[in-house]
Amino acid sequence: MEAETRKIVEVLQALGMDLLVLLKVVAILFAAWFVERLVYFALRRAYKRSPTQGPEQRTSYRFFRNGVRTMMVILALIAIIYVIPSLRSLALTLFAGAGILAVVIGFAAQKALSDIISGVFIVAFKPFRVGDMIQAGEIGVFGTVEDINLRHTTILTFEHRRLMIPNSILSEDRIVNSSIRDERTCEFIEFELALHADVNMAMAVMQHQALLHPDRIQGPDVTNMENPNESITVRVVKIHEGAITLRMYVWAKDPVTARRMHYDLNQAVLETFLENHIPFSLPIRRAVQADHTRPIPPADGKAAQ
Repeated sequence: MEAETRKIVEVLQALGMDLLVLLKVVAILFAAWFVERLVYFALRRAYKRSPTQGPEQRTSYRFFRNGVRTMMVILALIAIIYVIPSLRSLALTLFAGAGILAVVIGFAAQKALSDIISGVFIVAFKPFRVGDMIQAGEIGVFGTVEDINLRHTTILTFEHRRLMIPNSILSEDRIVNSSIRDERTCEFIEFELALHADVNMAMAVMQHQALLHPDRIQGPDVTNMENPNESITVRVVKIHEGAITLRMYVWAKDPVTARRMHYDLNQAVLETFLENHIPFSLPIRRAVQADHTRPIPPADGKAAQ
């Protein structure tokens, strides 16, 4: 036991530490933890007392909670470096050449600083909030915003996977927010039929199946593409390459319900089309085969001299 204690003392002395310095380090860690817990409970109490507790309040609460935790870790690390003599002398030596070090640190922290500032802007201007369903970019995946911290935003996808996207990327990308104002969603459901198909019968089948679905809701009074005199609007949106594209506009209470309803109606309409012998379009492919082993005749049709 005495040998082990002696080794610990030797290691501490090699680091320039004694028992007093060790107690100071422990005190710094405890103080950082205590302050972080104190601020956390204060923020949580303020959030619980908020009259609305909506997405805006939840987003600000999550962001400031994560920010306080990060700041306390940084301050505790700086205080520990200052207390330990060997680390303090090393830090002073490094900062003696502040010119090159400042450039290196500036380049290294440029991306992190951009993410922090972008996170502040996201919380301030609220293009999305914790709990909103968003899509980042044109081909980005849909998901629910789970958390926003100083560096990145966590999105929970439909596959129950968490996607971490830096705040600077989200602030520059195009965001599709399905929850910020009204969660009601107009789902586009399309089918491609053959040119000789009975379009009126196909439209009637699609409207009938949509009206039977339990998740369908009545859409807003003023819409862009729908016929206000019809419960379900179906339009011919494209005729291209031997196919007629029919689009049906169906409303649901939220994006998740709309996506699930879309899949259900795909199956229901498909089965009904097959029962009524309504033909789907077949892709047209033209294959051109060229024989490169034969000489190409001249343009005037005469053999080359």
